[in-house]
Amino acid sequence: MTIRQRILITGASAGLGRGMALEFAAKGRDLALCARRLDRLIALRDEIVGRYPHIRVVIRALDVTDYDQVFAVFRAFDEELGGIDRVIVNAGIGRGESVGTGHFAENLVTVNTNFVAALAQCEAALELFRSRDQGHLVTISSVASVRGLPRSQTVYGATKAGLSALTEGVRADTWGSGIRVSAILPGYIDTEILSGSRRRPFIVDADTGCRAIVQAIERERPTAFVPRWPWVPIAFLLRHAPLGLILKFL
Repeated sequence: MTIRQRILITGASAGLGRGMALEFAAKGRDLALCARRLDRLIALRDEIVGRYPHIRVVIRALDVTDYDQVFAVFRAFDEELGGIDRVIVNAGIGRGESVGTGHFAENLVTVNTNFVAALAQCEAALELFRSRDQGHLVTISSVASVRGLPRSQTVYGATKAGLSALTEGVRADTWGSGIRVSAILPGYIDTEILSGSRRRPFIVDADTGCRAIVQAIERERPTAFVPRWPWVPIAFLLRHAPLGLILKFL
């Protein structure tokens, strides 16, 4: 297993990003953490350094929909830590409403944050990795990406499906190089992004979920459902079952 010592995580101030930062810190990795809420990043940095004083933690405020700033922040992190080894494209939101119900503005925010901003992050990461033919790009997609779903999941799932396809395309484009590319597809993990969800089957706590995500990232496989059970068989059913049958359970 390749040790990626210097890891950049977007959306690191809360939820999966925060959980992954703590897990990687426990493994002794140096961290570059960014998010919109600088106060939370400061608190997280202080917590990590207090527990693990031997590692480096650098932070910067970043709204990933400020696309020019994405490139500037990634380059600054790369210089500050002496070369980023892994980028985890994690920043995202879970908002969305049924299409055609008067919520285009809200759905557009979800598309811009979860897909367009993710593209900017992938571009900025690959700019660094291509320059040295080395690195690991990780995108945090979702089980919701495997099939079109109703209501709040319609646009959210579409953005994550686009992100999964983008990730595979980058993998194809860098095939045979020293760059590794992985898509992580979590099921329900108990974080802030799910606070408004009505149904959360098979949900796991944040610590369990983030530990499983980090384990999957470390394996550097192309695609991983997390936790593997029960989401691998559920994803299979989502892909292949008739839509009418799926809707009965949603």
